[in-house]
Amino acid sequence: MSHTARRKPLRQIFSYLLVGALTNLSGFGLYILLTYLGSTPKWTMTVLYSAGAIIGFFANRRFTFGHDGHVGSAGVRYLIAQLLGYLLNFILLLLFVDWLGFSHQIVQAIAIVVVAVFMFILSRAFVFPPRTTESWRVR
Repeated sequence: MSHTARRKPLRQIFSYLLVGALTNLSGFGLYILLTYLGSTPKWTMTVLYSAGAIIGFFANRRFTFGHDGHVGSAGVRYLIAQLLGYLLNFILLLLFVDWLGFSHQIVQAIAIVVVAVFMFILSRAFVFPPRTTESWRVR
């Protein structure tokens, strides 16, 4: 394995973290501002989550994973991955907060990390898989 090939996953992790941090920090700032101006928390969260997912798709597609495959196919896979990530987060809260009585703040903080790792793995392997270097040829 070449030096460049070994560094690619590290670059992808760094890029993924950078996109996630920028998206989440700016989204949280907008959330604070919009709720301060009178928007309801659930409506604001819904709109910003949707916007963050759209931004995350395009930023991670190009910047993190360098994916140049079909946008529509990747978009469908991304929606599936987002749903699975949401369900994972929901189940962690249900299990550890509702059933086991842990603090929701601590569980959510841990869930953010767990879901981010889960989403990185899904994004790398399923949503934006690397292209194969072999081409199909008729002999």
